[in-house]
Amino acid sequence: MITVSDIAKNRIEHLWVENKLSADHFVRISVSSGGCSGLSYNMNFDDDFKAGDEAFEDKGIKLVVDAKSLLYLLGTELDFSEGLSGKGFYFNNPNASRTCSCGESFSL
Repeated sequence: MITVSDIAKNRIEHLWVENKLSADHFVRISVSSGGCSGLSYNMNFDDDFKAGDEAFEDKGIKLVVDAKSLLYLLGTELDFSEGLSGKGFYFNNPNASRTCSCGESFSL
């Protein structure tokens, strides 16, 4: 399962309204090769549920992950920061053995 922090939930809901998204949209999270640590997180709004996708809902936010990415993301929390060191979404991933300083890539 993937969870969403309260602050990430609020930010997603704000973006949902700002982008005039329909109830059919969800947050798609995936992992791809790349980044300084080897694997990169990807996140976007989508409305195309594909074969093999897994869906989760936390705090009213629907998250969809492809089967391959799910192996890397189980137990991860999606969070959001507005701090001095950077503003944006980030992933608290218990499976990552190493992350880059910007938090956009990781390795196992």
